Amino acid sequence: MHLLETLRRSLVPVHREGYRFIAIFAVAAVVLGWLWSPLFYLGIAATVWCAAFFRDPQRVTPVNDDLVIAPADGRVSSISAAVPPRELELGDAPMLRISVFMNVFNCHINRAPVRGRITSIVHRAGKFLNAELDKASADNERNCLLIETERGPVAVVQIAGLVARRIVCWAKPGEEVVSGERFGLIRFGSRVDVYLPEAARPAVSIGQTAVGGETILARFDEAIVNPVTRIS
Repeated sequence: MHLLETLRRSLVPVHREGYRFIAIFAVAAVVLGWLWSPLFYLGIAATVWCAAFFRDPQRVTPVNDDLVIAPADGRVSSISAAVPPRELELGDAPMLRISVFMNVFNCHINRAPVRGRITSIVHRAGKFLNAELDKASADNERNCLLIETERGPVAVVQIAGLVARRIVCWAKPGEEVVSGERFGLIRFGSRVDVYLPEAARPAVSIGQTAVGGETILARFDEAIVNPVTRIS
């Protein structure tokens, strides 16, 4: 029993969304091995990669409404002012946009960057350009979540890429979410944009590695959020 408990604690959990893909890879490994034995080992390696892709590790999320937490594992690929997707109806004024690019080796579970209520979820069909390109935010297939918070509206956009062909979102409009809560994933390799209100200030740099549910992407400037406090 002690050995089983040790193994359970050591192995990273796999999200249920990945079960059927892992099974498909495993069956393919057996079939390939039947055709030519060396291919079996390549199939097993691919199966292990598939299981790693759908890993769903526990994360320790900072509990603080002044913080914006990374929605995904990956590399911070962009920090800029950009107009949010029109389908969210946030207007034409640019907002702070922080992008996290996920390659095929990253964990692809997506997490809420802030605490609040999901007021809308809008899916938009589009292209499958390289998700690292800036125009991918406007041209690629995407799924947009708008979260209403005490600091203002925060948008989270799941963006498909060259390899990613399926955006999964199990959150629903009207639901309350907390920072670090899982809300979806993207298969296989993609990007997540976070659009933040005026009071937000970046806490990361381009090229920095983000850990979903743990890395602090931005902080809300209390002097801007509560100007009366600043004056007093």
